Amino acid sequence: MSRKYFGTDGVRGRVGAYPITPEFVMKLGWAAGKVFAQQGKSRILIGKDTRISGYMFESALEAGLSSAGVDIGLLGPIPTPGIAYLTRTFRAQAGIVISASHNPYYDNGIKFFSGNGEKLPDETELAIESWLDKPMSCVESAQLGKAVRINDAAGRYIEFCKGTVSSLNLRGLKIVLDCAHGATYQIAPAVFAELGATVVTIGAQPDGLNINEGVGSTEPEALQARVLQEQADLGIAFDGDGDRVMMVDHRGELVDGDQLLFIIATHAKNQGRLNGGVVGTLMSNLGLELGLKDLGVDFLRAKVGDRYVMQMLNENGWRFGGESSGHLLCLDANTTGDGIVAALQVLQALKDSGTSLHEWQKRMSKMPQVMINVQRSRQADVMSLPEIIQAIAATEEKLASRGRVLLRPSGTEPVVRVMVEGEDAVLVQTLAEELAAVVEQALA
Repeated sequence: MSRKYFGTDGVRGRVGAYPITPEFVMKLGWAAGKVFAQQGKSRILIGKDTRISGYMFESALEAGLSSAGVDIGLLGPIPTPGIAYLTRTFRAQAGIVISASHNPYYDNGIKFFSGNGEKLPDETELAIESWLDKPMSCVESAQLGKAVRINDAAGRYIEFCKGTVSSLNLRGLKIVLDCAHGATYQIAPAVFAELGATVVTIGAQPDGLNINEGVGSTEPEALQARVLQEQADLGIAFDGDGDRVMMVDHRGELVDGDQLLFIIATHAKNQGRLNGGVVGTLMSNLGLELGLKDLGVDFLRAKVGDRYVMQMLNENGWRFGGESSGHLLCLDANTTGDGIVAALQVLQALKDSGTSLHEWQKRMSKMPQVMINVQRSRQADVMSLPEIIQAIAATEEKLASRGRVLLRPSGTEPVVRVMVEGEDAVLVQTLAEELAAVVEQALA
């Protein structure tokens, strides 16, 4: 069965446009409550990022869950991986995240974690969707769910993050943190300061409207400039909900998810805890694959999306994987992508090796890769359009089997991602722009 509302990462869209409306979200809470209530008396946790609509949707979910007879624990603003962690430790049946991750404030979304802190299996999402097609009802007043606010949620998650690197001491390290005006704005500075670092923050003054605006992992230029200004050892950028991370070395050079995954995997191998290979995606840089191959580490590519990376890791019994965007999975530490935990894993590698981030990133030779987002004004199977097929073939011919071409409709935004990778940076840029122009014309 195909899913009607759930995408690769929950239900997401523009606030006020169906299905991201108060009415639908309330019914979504009710439908989820009906599914989990079938397993007995339930408690579900709700957390959110800092966008202004989070308050509205928190109330809507609370009403829907209560009407289904489910108790609610309100976590407040907290990173997505923190919700996964607390869902496990509170023995809740599920956790709900109100966030649109790296998107602007006017978007929002709802995604779920199971009781073990992982994304819901397809059958559970389909069960929730089946209830969405039924008339909404309400349990008897005596059976209504009760809501409580969990006041120490942030503190619990801070201690968890620190516990993943129990021996790490960051004294003497100056770090600039970019919290994207998002869910990490209080938690990340506390974690790194309590581990001994001198912390400078940007993007830590959320007002409900500025999440991801000019800051964060998707716009790291502000962080790069501040690292140089502060003469810091490195910088760390999170996205709006804290499940992604990018880093900047002391020279202001960006270190992306592929490079960070290489550092984490190499360190894990050196420590004897890699436990298999590494999973990337179709978008992962070829340099990551070749660098791991030189170390004797297997590398597999999943479809884009942490759901598919997780699936492939589980199928192989492996622990480490991720995406170029900085969504990194360290399954020996948490059950989902965790920006703070991944950053701490990198810092542990730097400390143990006595090597700077700049020196580490040079160990992986990145292939020139250009990705252009083409706005998609209409739904179409881009790979079935003749002009696009011909353009891809022509691009691959010019690369002469020394590169890759990938076109992929985004699962979270109305764009088609056009990626070209090869040895010659100038040629790659030219070919990507030419191919993107063809795609834009075909979708106009």
